[in-house]
Amino acid sequence: MRPRIAIPLPLSNNPEYVGRSLPQYEHAVRFAGGVPIRVPLDITEDEVKRLAEQCDGVLLPGGAADIDPAKYRMARHPKTELADPHREAVDQLLIEEAYEQRKPILGICYGMQILNVFRSGSLLQHIESKINHEAGRKVKVAHQIEVDGDSRLGSMLGPVIEQSAGEKKISIPVNSSHHQSADVVGGGLRVVATCPDDGIVEAIEGTSPEHFVLGVQWHPERSLENDASSPAIFRALIENARAQQARSR
Repeated sequence: MRPRIAIPLPLSNNPEYVGRSLPQYEHAVRFAGGVPIRVPLDITEDEVKRLAEQCDGVLLPGGAADIDPAKYRMARHPKTELADPHREAVDQLLIEEAYEQRKPILGICYGMQILNVFRSGSLLQHIESKINHEAGRKVKVAHQIEVDGDSRLGSMLGPVIEQSAGEKKISIPVNSSHHQSADVVGGGLRVVATCPDDGIVEAIEGTSPEHFVLGVQWHPERSLENDASSPAIFRALIENARAQQARSR
């Protein structure tokens, strides 16, 4: 049976945005060999938990809201967007269940940020940089990032981009569509990629080798057919979900 991946709807109050963005994540999961399972944001806590229990992994997608700064004990920045409490509540339940059961987690953009916050980390609420991190769909490649070659992310990207053995940093081009980023990193997480031009955190991952937890700040679902690194990220999620599926039998 193909692994089932829980994906919360990106927003609770914008059907047009959901209809445009969610299918890309679902396509990426299918492309890698998994089965995407939509998690609505208007169902009860018990219903969310039942859906989560039936899945083998979690994908936290991007979203057009910002996480409530009160969640990480900070005052609201003037450029911080309104929060989506329904999305935050569902994400928290999915993250908690995935950590309890050691199910793999992949967070993308907003998904990486909320993963960090719910692990007691904090966010930089608005990026001021010479690099345009808000380029969005206007460009396919916004800037380069440097990945720690010794990280889990580095081990999955190195072979597919034909990185030379022994390299400590792996450089890849990425798209970019965000104005916030991880600041203080949450418990059990570490920074594994940054933008070398301004130091913005571009990827975090779990410190436990037995539990696949990865957050990336860019959008690999948008570049699935354009480079080798994007599908490698989704394949890693599905491979670890398949291993989780085998353990739970």
